[in-house]
Amino acid sequence: MELLNILGALMSIGFGAFGFLAPRFTAGVLDLETTGSNMGLSEIRASVGCLFVGLGIGALIIGGPIAYAMVGFAWGGAAVGRLVSCLTENRGNRKAWIYFAVEAVVAVVLLAINL
Repeated sequence: MELLNILGALMSIGFGAFGFLAPRFTAGVLDLETTGSNMGLSEIRASVGCLFVGLGIGALIIGGPIAYAMVGFAWGGAAVGRLVSCLTENRGNRKAWIYFAVEAVVAVVLLAINL
């Protein structure tokens, strides 16, 4: 179980690192446009990037079940938001459904083994 916790934290750090270090690449992968101002890149670095980096690092430092459960809750929150999007504006978008599935699996695993 500890291995799954560490893997979940490292996934958060890894995906977050892309958002932080390569916001234009991340925007492209997520089909986001960055036109006009640079606030879109700032938002990607913050919310898609360092938020998840900090979450994963915090869980590794604290190392307890509640810390890893919080990582699960964060991924679960992302999954809920993605599911709403999949059911409304992205019904036929395969990529959105795949992202939802990944987010939901990480959330369920981390919550199931830590609560």
